[in-house]
Amino acid sequence: MKQSNLSLPPGCTLRRATSRDMRSLRWLVFSAILDPTQLRWQQFWVIESQGDVIACGQLRNFAQTQELGSLVVTPTWRGRGLATLLIQHLINQATQPLYLECLGERLAKFYSRFGFVQINFENLPKSLQRKFNLSQLAKKLIKVPVVFMHYQDQINQC
Repeated sequence: MKQSNLSLPPGCTLRRATSRDMRSLRWLVFSAILDPTQLRWQQFWVIESQGDVIACGQLRNFAQTQELGSLVVTPTWRGRGLATLLIQHLINQATQPLYLECLGERLAKFYSRFGFVQINFENLPKSLQRKFNLSQLAKKLIKVPVVFMHYQDQINQC
């Protein structure tokens, strides 16, 4: 994984979420219209500024795999590299093969910068196929632009 030269803006802190963050995590995820399942504060990392959670992301755990999910940056903090910092941090924290689901080619292109590659639904681990089954159905039936991706460690691709 290529490290970026980005650093947190002054006054911001990257830390593990605590139970006290649950209300903020729910608000961020619901406001971004993301998957509201498996919102377990223990899986989240947050960036805070002046006591407010301004960005979050989590590593959801499944059988022999993890999913990067619930990545949200509040609108007033977007464009400052916070999503990039969180993604890189979550990739570094992952202990199992890492996957994600996103909507649209624009987001897929964004995630590809970090080493994620598009894969077919059939190539997902069985535990993620069960989770993403509804997304796959929506993709087939009503053409929802769902993209499934797998992290490829670029350092070990030689």
